[in-house]
Amino acid sequence: MRKILHITVIIILLLCSTLAMSQEKTADPDAEIKEMLYNKYKKEVRSYDKKDFDDLFMSFFESQNGEKVLTKEEFYTYTIKIAIYSEKLGLLYKSQKAESDQAKKEWYDKSYQDYLNSKKN
Repeated sequence: MRKILHITVIIILLLCSTLAMSQEKTADPDAEIKEMLYNKYKKEVRSYDKKDFDDLFMSFFESQNGEKVLTKEEFYTYTIKIAIYSEKLGLLYKSQKAESDQAKKEWYDKSYQDYLNSKKN
């Protein structure tokens, strides 16, 4: 009887963990491209000075508001670079770490689908 109970508990735990992992993967369909871009640009962006960041930020808003629709990679390249710079500020200014982490999260969570929907309007 105990063996059956143990086996049942193990099966339930395995099913729950499998469901949790599958939900985690579907939460952000673009997580893979974001991680790839984060790893690709992390060192580059951390060496940016204020002028480089301002140029990046202006370029993003000009591109976003222009007639041309950004590709998924272009859009995420901008947002991930801005997120990395926000992270850098948190590392430099410890008193602003919470604000920097929040800004990083907001930029990292931006969705290409939301961008496309905004272009339709």
